[in-house]
Amino acid sequence: MRLSILDHGHRLRARLFFAATGRDAPDIVRTLLYRPDFFARPLLAITAPAMRGPSFWTPAEREYLAMTTARLHRCPFCLDSHAELVRIAGDGEPVDPRPELARVRAFLDRTQTGEAARPALPEQAVREALHVDLVWNIVNRLANAFGFVLRGDQLHTGTRALHRFGYRFPAFLLAGGDRTDLGEPVANLRHAVFEAPAVTPPSLRLAAEVGAPEPWRPYTALVREASHRITDADIAKLPATEDEIFEVTVAAAVGAALSTFDTGLRALADG
Repeated sequence: MRLSILDHGHRLRARLFFAATGRDAPDIVRTLLYRPDFFARPLLAITAPAMRGPSFWTPAEREYLAMTTARLHRCPFCLDSHAELVRIAGDGEPVDPRPELARVRAFLDRTQTGEAARPALPEQAVREALHVDLVWNIVNRLANAFGFVLRGDQLHTGTRALHRFGYRFPAFLLAGGDRTDLGEPVANLRHAVFEAPAVTPPSLRLAAEVGAPEPWRPYTALVREASHRITDADIAKLPATEDEIFEVTVAAAVGAALSTFDTGLRALADG
C-alpha cells in the first residue's frame, strides 16, 4: 500500500473488525473501509447487485467480465483475484464464452475509446454488464495506483469470502458521514466523490475527472489512462497530504470509469 492511511488510518470499528477476523485484511478491504462514506458505500451499493444480484449473466460470467477488465488495465491484483472467482463461481468449470458474452465484452472494450454501438443484446443485459464494468474500471485503477498486492493465502481466503458474502459488507462498517440519497446508486456515487464535503474542494475533484491543475495534472492523467505505470515516486512527489492524494486518486478513477459508463448508456439510447 502506497498510502499509510490505508493501512493504519481506520476508524475504531474497522480496526476491531480487522482484529476479530484474525487475518491480514486484503488491500481492497482496507481501502474500502477507510472513510467509506467518501466512495466505498455508494460503490458497494452498485457492486453487490451487479456481481451477485439477478442478472442475464451468470455469476461466473460477471467474474469473467471483471477479469477481462482487469486484463485491460494490467492490474495483477484484480486479474488474479477474478480469475480465481471465475473458478469459484463456476464450480471449478471454465466460463463457456457464449456469443452473447463475447458481444458484450467487445462492446465494453469500445466504450473505452468513447465510441460504441449498441450490441445485439437485450437492453437490460447491456445495462447489467455496464454496471459490472463501471465497478472494476474504478477498482482496477485504485489497485494499481495504491499498489495492492496479495499476501499469504489472501487469493484463496479473500475470494471465497467475497463470493460467500456476495460482495456485501456489514452495515456498521459503512455507517456514518454524508448520507445524501439521490434515489439512484450511480448518482449517489457521483455526489459522494465530486460534490459532498471532503478534505479537497469539489472543484479539484471535478477537475481530476478530465484534467487537473498543476501539480496534479500528470498524476491524474496516469490514474485515468495508464494506472499500471504509477510508481511510489509518482505518489511521493505530490506536495499534498495522504488524504488529499486519496481523494484526488479516487476522483480521477471514478471520473474515468463514469466516462466509459456514460458512453455505453449513450449507445443504448442511440440504439
